[in-house]
Amino acid sequence: MFEQTFKNLDDIMFQEPGCNSELDYAEQSSWMLFLKYLDDLEVEREAEALMEGKPFLPLFEAQYRWSAWAAPKLADGKPDLDKMRIGQDLVDFVNNDLMAYLRRFGQSATDLNSIQAKIGAIFGEVRNKFGNGYMLREALDKIDQLNFGTQNQKSELSDLYETRIKNMGNAGRNGGQYYTPRPLIRAMIKVIDPQLGETIYDPAAGSAGFLCEAFEYLKGKANNPNDRQTLQNRTFYAKEQAPLAYVIGLMNMILHGIEAPNYIRTDTLSERIADIEEKDRYDIILANPPFGTNKNKQLQLNFPVKSSESAYMFMQHFIESLKGGGRAAVVIKNTFLSNTDGASIALRRQLLNDCALHTILDCPGGTFLGAGVKTVVLFFERGRETRDIWYYQLDPGRNMGKTNPLNDKDLAEFVNMQRVRALGDKAWLVKVGDLDDTTCDLSVKNPNAPEEAPLRDPAEIIADMLARDAETAEILENIRGML
Repeated sequence: MFEQTFKNLDDIMFQEPGCNSELDYAEQSSWMLFLKYLDDLEVEREAEALMEGKPFLPLFEAQYRWSAWAAPKLADGKPDLDKMRIGQDLVDFVNNDLMAYLRRFGQSATDLNSIQAKIGAIFGEVRNKFGNGYMLREALDKIDQLNFGTQNQKSELSDLYETRIKNMGNAGRNGGQYYTPRPLIRAMIKVIDPQLGETIYDPAAGSAGFLCEAFEYLKGKANNPNDRQTLQNRTFYAKEQAPLAYVIGLMNMILHGIEAPNYIRTDTLSERIADIEEKDRYDIILANPPFGTNKNKQLQLNFPVKSSESAYMFMQHFIESLKGGGRAAVVIKNTFLSNTDGASIALRRQLLNDCALHTILDCPGGTFLGAGVKTVVLFFERGRETRDIWYYQLDPGRNMGKTNPLNDKDLAEFVNMQRVRALGDKAWLVKVGDLDDTTCDLSVKNPNAPEEAPLRDPAEIIADMLARDAETAEILENIRGML
């Protein structure tokens, strides 16, 4: 039923001129889903307060609850047509009244991790793109069919939402920002092996895929109320600057069962490295930072190694944000391993000296759909220097694409071999002492790969071509002599 509801919702948004892409579909369905989720949560909170004999303090004023403006109903559960807004009246209420009310939450919230702060952060950026009030009414009616009452319902909705995020990645427009392949994330988590009680941080969280998968990995280990509270409130931490990515990530975490995510909308790179204290550090970092040039030169002043490459700034943030003995698995462009500019060399040297860079996973082209960037995954531990690095060259034996994306089976051998650092055709070990100390070049050079034939000398090629031309001319001359 939920899947059909999502399809119907897409059909409605496809007809709305204000919704032009998968990104718009995700944004518009997200803010409506969020408000429906909060309304269902209010029902649960009210029932709990009644059972415990405590006063109930609602999040919203009565007229702004979903059940009041989006889906008013009669006592028998049927729609209350007298109270239901439609057409331009509905659009005007949402744009001028509801959105303004929700934005004010950000001004009054004192705790950045409170649900009030998240409401303010979301609606401080998101706007309604429905210009046709009748289509908006249809969309609201479809959303109202979805329920968050049980964990099974949330799980089904989370699967559908993940598909929506994946479609956004496939649609391009910095798809990697929204969708890191889940099989790759799961393999990274298996190698890191987080334990209950450890803190897990993603400072460039996007759609929060790393944290959602880590939650799935850990939730079976939370066997008592204290463990479950730890998992819910003291395990996952995230930051994101882009408003749409933040909305999608927050909704994704909620649908996976993280009820009040410690997810802050902020520019992580605006934080000075020197200001990070022990209380700001984490046991585990899982991340796929944005690649590309950051034009804000002021941000570079926050980092010891100066670079306009966003991923390089994030790498410094990762290292400094790990506790001693803390573990990280991060995606980065493969050019980081070999670039000869000063920043690349300095950052590689810092990584080797301050951390044990123990594993490099070389990903095939096409791993990230919609993005033509070749990537590697770096696995490291802070607090001891690197002695040797285990490389694994992932080769699924086929070209990656939308119809044949990366899957869990493709990564099974990597995960199993990494545990014992086994060697083979795709895996080899490099000792730090064998690296060029001048460049700290970490390039992926598989010693087990068959040697390529050396390139021929240009003069030899030209001589060969002239000889073939002379041979051809002689053959033609003989043929003419026979005629």
